[in-house]
Amino acid sequence: MSEHNSRTTIKRVKTGAFERRFSMAKMGIVAGTRLAAQSAGNMFSAKEEREDRQKAILSKQALYLADEIGKLKGSIVKIGQMMALYGEHFLPTEVTDALHTLEDETASLDWTSIYEALEDELGPERLALLEIDETSIGAASLGQVHRATIKATGEQICLKVQYPGVAEAVDSDLNAVKTLLRLIKVVPITEEFEGWFNEIKEMMYREVDYVHEAEKTDAFYQRLKDDPRYIVPKIFPDFCTQKVIATSYEPGIDIDSEETKSLSQERRNKLCAASLDLCWREVFDWEEMQTDPNFGNYFVRLREDEDSPDKIVLLDFGAVRKFSAKTILPGKKIIRASFQHDTELLFEAVDELNFFDETPPESVKESLSKLCFLAMEPFADYDKFPPPNYLLNSNGEYIWGASDLAARLSLQAGLSATSRHFAIPPRELMFLARKIMGAYTFMSVLSAELKGYDILSPYLDRT
Repeated sequence: MSEHNSRTTIKRVKTGAFERRFSMAKMGIVAGTRLAAQSAGNMFSAKEEREDRQKAILSKQALYLADEIGKLKGSIVKIGQMMALYGEHFLPTEVTDALHTLEDETASLDWTSIYEALEDELGPERLALLEIDETSIGAASLGQVHRATIKATGEQICLKVQYPGVAEAVDSDLNAVKTLLRLIKVVPITEEFEGWFNEIKEMMYREVDYVHEAEKTDAFYQRLKDDPRYIVPKIFPDFCTQKVIATSYEPGIDIDSEETKSLSQERRNKLCAASLDLCWREVFDWEEMQTDPNFGNYFVRLREDEDSPDKIVLLDFGAVRKFSAKTILPGKKIIRASFQHDTELLFEAVDELNFFDETPPESVKESLSKLCFLAMEPFADYDKFPPPNYLLNSNGEYIWGASDLAARLSLQAGLSATSRHFAIPPRELMFLARKIMGAYTFMSVLSAELKGYDILSPYLDRT
């Protein structure tokens, strides 16, 4: 594991419902008052300046809120992060941009509090079987990780320990966030908002359910244990509880570290091909995926010799979700249709997902088709659908490091989103899109040069 020892510790995470509600109410009143006062002053601005100034005012107050939320730590930070990732369909851009500034808390909870939590969960007898390093090797918003040794066998393990009171504070924090949004009036509390907010609630419940995470970790371990390209930590059930997960200690280096990025083109290509292959396997074979594309959930284990591969270490399976047939089947169809540039098949899938409020005109269909076909550019049959020449090397491989695909997708998506015909997409479909975009980022960071067609087409041939 890439170890980041914290320089500071805190005595406790404030999880009391009253103190957290009080803090949230206070920041809501401050932000709401400032927003109202500054907005009132903006009414005297020239019409052409008013909109830009209003956005700047909202951005300033949203940054204030994000900073104050970060100070509370615990589940409130994770809720903010989730809303930043998945809230672009119901929150103003200025708010999601501010929430993206939230980072997992790097200060660790002091050892005394962690030991008490471990003793409550494991009991003195099981705890006595372990020799635990008192200094954490990773700390986040919901818990922290300590390296340990099983005394009887010498096996090195990691103990992920949930902070005391965090799970119990989830409902209170969720209600506080909704109250805060209502107070500062940055979003109407509509049925669509409630749907997305309930999805975030379900994600939070999964994040603090370490039994679920242990089960999903073991499921991925069983699926990938014989594939030399991946490492999934092994679960040690004797030391797992609702709030503690014990896994094998799996060291590695960060995906975006200079050491990884300086590997040869061939080695980076193989890592990237493995990442893409796993993404499509999750979609087409398992219909279940780790939906958080955060680079903190992946490491690289460099090869021991030239005959063995570099490996991707997969971590943190709390965000794994199983997709319903009503979403994954049309989702697969959209991928196939986009790959084949098949407009008829694409809109068959779109209709199954109720993507439109009403029957759209041909211009809207054309706009969406362009967006979907463009998204499949790195995986296309280049004889039929060639990308810009500057994105192919002499071997006909897609050059991810030189690609401006993200900018072109953003531009096309912006043109599509202006249509009044679009409904808010099904939530599960957005998680699928997030996963695929996370894989794209992986390719870009490591400047992959490979033929996506060779990776995706075998999965389409089987369905």
